[in-house]
Amino acid sequence: MELETLFVIGMFLTFGALLMTGYPVAWVLGGTAVIWTVVGVIAVENFGANLWFDYSSSMGLVPERIWKVVSSETLVALPMFIFMGIMLDQSGVAERLMNSMVKLFGAVRGGYAVTVIVIGVLLAATTGIIGASVVLLGMLSLPVMMENKYDKGFAVGTACATGTLGILIPPSIMLVLMADRLAVPEASVGDLFMGAFFPGLMLGAMYVAYAIIRPMLQPHIAPVPAGTEKVSWAIVWEVAKAVVPTAALILGVLGSIFAGIATPTEASGVGALGALLLALMAGRLNLKVLNSSMQQTTRTAAFIFAIFLGATAFSVVLRGLGGDQVIEDALLGLPFGPYGVVLTILFGVFLLGFFLDWVEITLIILPLVAPVVQSLGFDLVWFTILFAMCLQTSFLTPPVGFALFYIKGVAPPEIKVTDIYRGVIPFIIIQLAALAIVFVVPEIATWLPSVAYD
Repeated sequence: MELETLFVIGMFLTFGALLMTGYPVAWVLGGTAVIWTVVGVIAVENFGANLWFDYSSSMGLVPERIWKVVSSETLVALPMFIFMGIMLDQSGVAERLMNSMVKLFGAVRGGYAVTVIVIGVLLAATTGIIGASVVLLGMLSLPVMMENKYDKGFAVGTACATGTLGILIPPSIMLVLMADRLAVPEASVGDLFMGAFFPGLMLGAMYVAYAIIRPMLQPHIAPVPAGTEKVSWAIVWEVAKAVVPTAALILGVLGSIFAGIATPTEASGVGALGALLLALMAGRLNLKVLNSSMQQTTRTAAFIFAIFLGATAFSVVLRGLGGDQVIEDALLGLPFGPYGVVLTILFGVFLLGFFLDWVEITLIILPLVAPVVQSLGFDLVWFTILFAMCLQTSFLTPPVGFALFYIKGVAPPEIKVTDIYRGVIPFIIIQLAALAIVFVVPEIATWLPSVAYD
């Protein structure tokens, strides 16, 4: 085994070992980079190692790379979309949607679950903040579903999985990060937003189908609530009044991007302003809410950017040690053919999702494997959407499934951890089925970007 390969393996093992200590991921990434810079320099200068490595071409590049990160126009969209999502949470949009849509779907078997999914899709198209979406949907829906004798696993699984749709359905902060890491015109933020649009809606539709079909087969898991009123035009009008403001915001953000009127960064500003206006219209906008939203936005953005900086140092040193070439040789040496290489990458990402957050996987793994996939002749938007769909499962897979922790924090006491695990398994299977469909039918992800600017 060549020295570069040993060093690359050693660097990943060091990262994994330090991660187990409980230190923040940003420090672990940066610390691993420093350790292996020292190892590389000593190996070359003191032991004459046959390795093209020195300080100036590794850690010496980090300040320049960090400057590129903090001065990136694309990444300005990140805190703006985060603020939009948090402000929408404060505006009471979800409560109004829940109260009105329950009247529309409540009389249907599984209607509460369908309501949660529909609201989740609307929230996903206005915010990519998974924690806020999962907590909000859990708080709004679980007490009602428990009161109406819904199966605990079915109820909590629906709320938990639906809250993760925001990581895929645009505007998604994950897709913003992916576009920045890829840094190629073929996979811009706008292209990725358009590429994720139909896969995200398809996944939401599959959730709805599950929420309708399973109660038909097992009526006991979602009884029809007693005393529900019949659907009337008054109820439809109430739903319309609740949906229109949210739909207008979605149209303002995504419509301006898809129509080529605004860049994603400009559209993020429109979204932030729109969220402020919705909070004002709802009578929820005051200095306390504004201050709280800005503080949460700052903390969330700082967390992501800290990992960004650590991952930048990690990636620079890994490349200096020959990591790009080692990984490319390993993937191209697989005896599975081009599609087998893609499947191997996705399977590896799925497994990593059990132990790592999507931020680390996006910042470290995606830039390493994307050039290999592109060299095999695959559409980069298609592959990135597959990568994103695979990462969505990381929110639901233990032991580091953050959505599981979020939902447990707001679930009624009678819902146990085993109920949560049991409830999310069907949704993980649905996510993997959707991933397989997009893999087999790439046009679901590639058609809209290909025709958007024709």
